[in-house]
Amino acid sequence: MLSYRHGYHAGNYADVLKHSMLIQALKAMQKKAKPYVYIDTHAGAGAYSLTDEYSQKTGEYLDGVAKLWDHENLPQALADYVDAVRHFNAEYDGELAVYPGSPAFVDVELRPQDRMVLHELHSTDHELLESYFIQDKQVKVINDDGLAGLIAAVPPLERRGVILIDPSYEIKTDYIDVAETLIKAHKRFATGIFILWYPVVKREQTEAMLTLLKNSGIKKQLRIEQAINADSDEFGMTAAGLWVINPPWQMDVMAKETLDYLAPLLGHADGYTTVKWEVGE
Repeated sequence: MLSYRHGYHAGNYADVLKHSMLIQALKAMQKKAKPYVYIDTHAGAGAYSLTDEYSQKTGEYLDGVAKLWDHENLPQALADYVDAVRHFNAEYDGELAVYPGSPAFVDVELRPQDRMVLHELHSTDHELLESYFIQDKQVKVINDDGLAGLIAAVPPLERRGVILIDPSYEIKTDYIDVAETLIKAHKRFATGIFILWYPVVKREQTEAMLTLLKNSGIKKQLRIEQAINADSDEFGMTAAGLWVINPPWQMDVMAKETLDYLAPLLGHADGYTTVKWEVGE
């Protein structure tokens, strides 16, 4: 069941949206000196080569981060995102050769008082992740189920946190399991920023998960979605989005500015974008 490897998809259009918004959530947390924790339920390998067999087989990054690589005057969230990716490619003379995973993006932003809790169940990716953060006392890497681990990790001692839930959705039941876990986690840690990444492969599956969240009684739920194509019954992801609970101030404004820029660059004529408060205060 653990066949998914993010190396095939690293740097694609879904990563552009996910990581640009993740960076902004972290920057919002840094506006206060108090420490925070970053919790990742499906952390991956830490970083990915864009020249290896995985990335070259799909070439998905070419329709994602690569489209932004030489752009100037980007919206703030995308400018911060591209700067972060450039940090990891500094030794490649301006070429795009490496793509950081979510924990690597966070690592750049982590202050001495902050920490990370990273879950990864895939044995190979866990080994890579563990070696990436070896001897880093601010980072705890756990080889276990991230959804169960999330419940155990909240509420954190810091009482401030950003939680990224980014599963592969390989198993059909993942959709409902994710929603139920997020609702439980929120009951234990109602002030955390929860960022749920989701794909749209079959719209009804995705919406069933999101409807559970919308009807949970949880306040402040924001949908940020980019569709590069119209919904389809054919195989393949036509859209991807973030469902954010307790988004930081003005994330909705920043998300719209970001998607307005990305839509003509990454999408097709029948694609669309959505930034919508599904549940308000």
